[in-house]
Amino acid sequence: MNDFQQQTLSHAQALLDKGAQAAPVWLTELREQGARRFARTGWPTRRTENWKYTPLASLGKKSFSLAQSAPALDAAAQLELDAYRIVFNDGVLDRAASSQLPPEVTLFGEANAEQAAIIESHLGRLADSEQHLFAAMSEALLAEGVLLHVPANTALNKPLYIVNQVADGSECLANTRLLVVLETGAEAEVIEHYLTASDASAGFVNAQTEVVIGDNARFKHYRLNLEGEAIHHVGGVFAELQRDANFDGFAIAKGAELMRIDYGLLHRGPGAHVELNGVYLPRNKQLVDYHTNVQHCVPHCTTNEVFRGIIGDRAKAVFNGRIHIHKDAQKTLAELSNKNLLTSNKAEVDTKPELEIYADDVRCAHGATVSQINDAALYYLQTRGVSKTQARVMLSFGFVNELIQQVANPAVLDYLVPELARQFGRDTDLLLLDGDSFE
Repeated sequence: MNDFQQQTLSHAQALLDKGAQAAPVWLTELREQGARRFARTGWPTRRTENWKYTPLASLGKKSFSLAQSAPALDAAAQLELDAYRIVFNDGVLDRAASSQLPPEVTLFGEANAEQAAIIESHLGRLADSEQHLFAAMSEALLAEGVLLHVPANTALNKPLYIVNQVADGSECLANTRLLVVLETGAEAEVIEHYLTASDASAGFVNAQTEVVIGDNARFKHYRLNLEGEAIHHVGGVFAELQRDANFDGFAIAKGAELMRIDYGLLHRGPGAHVELNGVYLPRNKQLVDYHTNVQHCVPHCTTNEVFRGIIGDRAKAVFNGRIHIHKDAQKTLAELSNKNLLTSNKAEVDTKPELEIYADDVRCAHGATVSQINDAALYYLQTRGVSKTQARVMLSFGFVNELIQQVANPAVLDYLVPELARQFGRDTDLLLLDGDSFE
């Protein structure tokens, strides 16, 4: 057992001792279960298939501490939008920066008997701690979480905006948990935003999200991983879709010292649809790893998954996308696409799209490409008076612009454009294509 595991179990025991009297029985049992599973699960190595291209050796030697209070952080880096806002600083709730919450949203620690029953019934069911080491860690260190429960045939009237910030120079261990339960015909939009005060923020973030989408319910989800280069981030989004349910997700990541995001999406009812778009933009020596697993268990479901990455400098990206069609999932329509652009001879991407099909009446496709900037396109722009540097920026952004322009929330789109401008190191004007305006 390495230093990281030992320290995690020490933190977990301290939480159990501290909350032995006050914590509800279900929470104590969940923590104990998570700690046991984390202790007996082997640390991933190069021979562990799911971690083959993302080494964890450096993390095993790290030391992180649990913050006791929320530091005051600048809100300027947050999105400007009309939403219910919950802010966590270094993993601790910042009540002053958070807004008043509607009846549909509650913190685990403030749940009434009915809400506690919902949490107990669903938490940990989709983020399987038997299979996911860091889901077990999340359970062992669970101190606070957020429940979004939308009753049948109603809609959350504003987006839920959850901000997770890490302070400048912080080496905290931020453990966050989100549970979303949408009953029949319900609708909700959630934006999860992860950011750091500076590139000197060197903490560890473990962020797990579970989503239960009832019959004919619709869920819109954004996961914005825009942290600094020194952060370690491991997270997952796990969702279950019932009959005619809809999951519409968008993910973006700049990369970090270590960033690993899992998506586990499960079609449980006929007619369900998954739309998942993702963009990753590591540079310098950053690492970003997306693992997605969409399972079709019933007939007449559809999936459209598109991820694109631009990898520069000495950065590394990993994409493993899997679509599993079970034997009873006839009439399935599923497509998976992963395209990558390397802007440096020393950049690296390991991509592995997978289709596992056990039904015989399906229409499925998958593919992956790895390329560099087209010399002919570069030359064409230069002949039109565009400098070589500007041309490379324009062509690079054009590679992901199609997915960026599909972002439906105007506030998210307006936030991402200047972020991308800074990422590419150029003015926002260089990212305007075909006369578009981001004003």
